[in-house]
Amino acid sequence: MTATTAPVRGSRVRSAFSKRNVLPWVFLAPGLLLALVFKFLPMGKGVWLSFFEVRPFLGDRWVGLDNYTRVLTDHRFQEAIGHTLLLGLGQSLGAIAVGFALALLLEGQARSLKIMRTAVFLPVVTATAVVGEMWRLLYYPTSDGIINQGLGLLGLGPTQFLDNPDTALWATMVMSVWMLAPYNMVIILAGLAGVDRTLYEAAAMDGVSLWQRLRYVTLPAIRPALGIVLTLAAIRGLRVFTEVYVLTGGGPAGSTEVWMTRAYTLGFTRNDIGGASAASVVLLCVTLLLTVTVNHFRKRGDVR
Repeated sequence: MTATTAPVRGSRVRSAFSKRNVLPWVFLAPGLLLALVFKFLPMGKGVWLSFFEVRPFLGDRWVGLDNYTRVLTDHRFQEAIGHTLLLGLGQSLGAIAVGFALALLLEGQARSLKIMRTAVFLPVVTATAVVGEMWRLLYYPTSDGIINQGLGLLGLGPTQFLDNPDTALWATMVMSVWMLAPYNMVIILAGLAGVDRTLYEAAAMDGVSLWQRLRYVTLPAIRPALGIVLTLAAIRGLRVFTEVYVLTGGGPAGSTEVWMTRAYTLGFTRNDIGGASAASVVLLCVTLLLTVTVNHFRKRGDVR
């Protein structure tokens, strides 16, 4: 019995380490190594530092959960939570709606549509710093600004979009929607490509309206694509940083300060590395929880 089981175990080991099984890991190894060194190890270090008062050259002092308590009770962070939720929700819903509309308008195989899709996708591949400077020029607060020139034609005075606490967050949201909508458009276009065309033909023969076709044919067919878009929106909605940092820096008067910009200020301006690490860990936990929740409801919807 032992003599027969030994060759079986040896064959299983050889099959587990066969060229077919090992070769994919060889190609993945460089990426996994880079992710380990530049992502997961720093992430673990950040979690570790969140329990310390970081004192360079003096030695870190253990403070337990004091950093978390201080962050969660700080009124600046509490205000930043509201700004983050408003900006994240607004830019996510706006980008999904605009991306869906663009996908419907640019769906097709015509060469002109391919050129238009490429042009529309440019904001996604453009550096955020460049986009921020471009929108800063668009929002120029005098009558020489491009948007204010358009408002002048309508008889409206120049508006200080970025210098007014009442409009700065909404102006940032508009720029974010402009940047994110083309990315959603590409995912939704991939979903639209898989829709059975006979369903459209049957709907046309039945004389249904455009809204009914969208509601009962298009939306159910692209539900997986919309699920991906919603998952990505949940991840990036709470982690918004670059758009705010390059456009307003969190101002004026903290009206556009979000969770990430507040953590950045705490860590790199006030040198409170422990507090910034705690804020980052809280954001990570909330993002993971939100992502898992969105995926749970998405899978329940797919089952139905």
